[in-house]
Amino acid sequence: MATDRDILSGDVKPFNYAISLFDLKAGEPWTYQGKCSIDLEVKKSTSSITLNTHELNIHSAEVFSEAGKSASSIKASKTEYDTKNQRCTFSFDQELPQSPKAVLTISFEGTMNNYMAGFYRSAYKPTVEASKGVAKDAENHYMFSTQFESSDARRAFPCFDEPNLKATFDFEIEIPDDLVALSNMPESETKKSKDGHKIVSFEKTPLMSTYLLAWAFGDFEYIEDFTRRKYNGKNLPVRVYTTRGLKEQGRLALESAHQVVDYFSEIFQIDYPLPKADLLAVHEFSHGAMENWGLVTYRTTAVLFDEYASDQKYRNRVVYVVAHELAHQWFGNLVTMDWWNELWLNEGFATWVGWYAVDHLHPDWDVWGQFVTEGMQMAFQLDSLRTSHPIEVPVRNALEVDQIFDHISYLKGSSVIRMLASYLGTETFLKGVSDYLKAHTYGNATTNDLWSALSKASGQDVHTFMDPWIKKIGFPVVTIAEEPGQISVKQSRFLSSGDVKPEEDETVWWIPLNLKTGPEATDAKREALTAKEDTYRDIDTSFYKPNANQTGFYRTNMPPQRLIELSKSLDKLSVQDKIGLVGDAKSMAVSGLGTTAAVLSFMEGFASETNYLVWSEVLSSLGIARQIFASDPEVGDGLRNFTLKLVTAATDKVGWEFSQQDDYLTGQLRALLIATAGLMGHEGVVKEAQKRFKAFMDGDKKAIHPSLRAAVFKISVKNGGEEAYRAVQKEYLNTTSIDGKEITLQSMGQVQTPELAKDYLSFGFSGKVAIQDVHSVGVSLANNSKVRDTLWEYIKENWPMLREMLGGNMVVLERALRMCLMHFASFEVLEDVEKFFKDKDNTGYDRGLAVASDTIRSNAKYKERDLELVREWLSAHGYMK
Repeated sequence: MATDRDILSGDVKPFNYAISLFDLKAGEPWTYQGKCSIDLEVKKSTSSITLNTHELNIHSAEVFSEAGKSASSIKASKTEYDTKNQRCTFSFDQELPQSPKAVLTISFEGTMNNYMAGFYRSAYKPTVEASKGVAKDAENHYMFSTQFESSDARRAFPCFDEPNLKATFDFEIEIPDDLVALSNMPESETKKSKDGHKIVSFEKTPLMSTYLLAWAFGDFEYIEDFTRRKYNGKNLPVRVYTTRGLKEQGRLALESAHQVVDYFSEIFQIDYPLPKADLLAVHEFSHGAMENWGLVTYRTTAVLFDEYASDQKYRNRVVYVVAHELAHQWFGNLVTMDWWNELWLNEGFATWVGWYAVDHLHPDWDVWGQFVTEGMQMAFQLDSLRTSHPIEVPVRNALEVDQIFDHISYLKGSSVIRMLASYLGTETFLKGVSDYLKAHTYGNATTNDLWSALSKASGQDVHTFMDPWIKKIGFPVVTIAEEPGQISVKQSRFLSSGDVKPEEDETVWWIPLNLKTGPEATDAKREALTAKEDTYRDIDTSFYKPNANQTGFYRTNMPPQRLIELSKSLDKLSVQDKIGLVGDAKSMAVSGLGTTAAVLSFMEGFASETNYLVWSEVLSSLGIARQIFASDPEVGDGLRNFTLKLVTAATDKVGWEFSQQDDYLTGQLRALLIATAGLMGHEGVVKEAQKRFKAFMDGDKKAIHPSLRAAVFKISVKNGGEEAYRAVQKEYLNTTSIDGKEITLQSMGQVQTPELAKDYLSFGFSGKVAIQDVHSVGVSLANNSKVRDTLWEYIKENWPMLREMLGGNMVVLERALRMCLMHFASFEVLEDVEKFFKDKDNTGYDRGLAVASDTIRSNAKYKERDLELVREWLSAHGYMK
């Protein structure tokens, strides 16, 4: 037994659960009654059984032995709860003998809570008349669903809630007879029960982990399509379920889902394992989505899309999230990690293969460029902190696991998988993945099992390549020095604070250098770097670019003169290369290995860029500089002038009007440039935005293209004072578009006075904003240097209320706190944050707090180091009056 884990004893092992839920109260106290019969193998005789429960009341427990139900049943004489570890122990007056089968039957009471964890209720306002049986109160209607990952199945029913204690599940639930119930498997029968109710039973699931069990019920309707491939001679039904009135907005997800199921069945060489695939839109959801086997649940903005009213950027989000969750049906559900320390295996792989599927469906979206600017840069940001953690992180207790659902598990995990797949060749890589899945079907597996399958498929020693990437903290920066005809390279750990100590810099990573060189930018086939330093000879130094297409997860530190040279030959670089160069140059400046002046000189070369993804990286890098230096008004103005000059020609060229011919990326570029130019003070853009805003708020909803709402609302709130802010607040309360609430919340953060910022915070915590979205209120203010300090004062003054309101689900509290604090760049604020939380119980968000503190520290160092240099450069180049 692994001693680094705090797990249940191995005396008994479950192999089937029969769960029956009844007497569900459609209002306070929202309780339900349950009966759970667990078929167990008693591995050695014992007089007690311990399993997981959390916030359940146990009425009784008894064990029936195989000898025939009436022959012998033993009631538990004592039930003891270990609340801290979410366990419950049943003691019996006589030994339970070793036996291949005994049945533990427990009757209990649970609560359909409102924490977005376990079995919970979601409030919504129906768009059409609802069925009579819907639960409702004066304010809202409710739907019910589950969220069990990582360890919340125990909130819904007593269970052995660990990923490697797989079992099959029989499930039934009693609901009003005009509502719809769903679970992992198809319905097997429905029978009438008490007046106006029915009991819906479902087919037995395959062998699976407790965290993947799911059920839901409510006033649901669906749209349906079928896979084009046949499975056991049949085309499988694929459905998107929503509450009544919204199903047509599931078309995009539906169209993607059936294609993705077929595509993954093909590339994994294993047929989709269940008889159906359901997708369900849930009105309140703590994450983006959850891969429950056969019944994937989603936050509405990750699965619904209105062709006429949604911002186009959500099109990309929906297709990607659908692909990511469906990838888990194989990688995670069919084969599950052995324990939570290998969570990254599920998430890193599903992230990479999710993008791979989107690229297959939409080659014109350039998703790998998007991956480099969104995925990799965020992974680098977190992994360049001292408080980062290795991809594979020790998890002693399942209750610690929520905090490692972070950018390291998902984004660094997927980045190193992309690096490996690109090195081995994607086909070879997928062959290894398929072998791994086949070898461990319906079981559990470890990272080493995957490396072994990949080593076998490729004939390479994948363990040696990958171990440092998975088991060590951080990532390298490769520093390049040039001499005629050769380059020397040196790897060292990268920290954004720039102060790496020798004892923190002992890892030697395997680094595929992927050099492009010469007039045609061709591949200069060279071995990977496997030492701290090396020299590569016979290199055409007239033009070279390491880390071609940014497939390697490392930063490069180029000589400053080389950066300027490269900015003159951008035409030789791929989109990914350009994004990588900008991201690397910016982070060299942050850490002190380069300077902000060099970055600004480099960026001047991008004024004629036409690619959305490259602009996105350039402008987010400039945004970081403004965030750090804007507390100095003069430098803040200079950076604003610089940004405005950089984007003006491109903005004027792209214009306001969308045409039928525009592709997805052109539309995104228009939205980005208009928002940036307007917020930086482009007079023409501000005027046009305000004109359209007025028309929109006066009732002409066609005055603003759906993809420009965010830009126009933000520009109007920034320039229109209280009147514009109130208008957007009203739009928040009345919008019927799926993405309307997210867009209005992000826009209201552009207020320019502490008074309006306080008003916005009070509104955000008044109960009018769903808990799942509250972090958007804080983050939009944290991004605004004018009112950032007001946000921190508000957090301090209202901490008990915030803690109470968000702390029912630690995922929500940790996310809000981390994202609100990490935009500061001052040692005073850092000291204040550390002082404020010093005597508090920070369990459940301590890691997020450490990340925020570390980020503030590195921001403050950067400001201290570069502020005067930036002032000098801006002044010399005419950006300061």
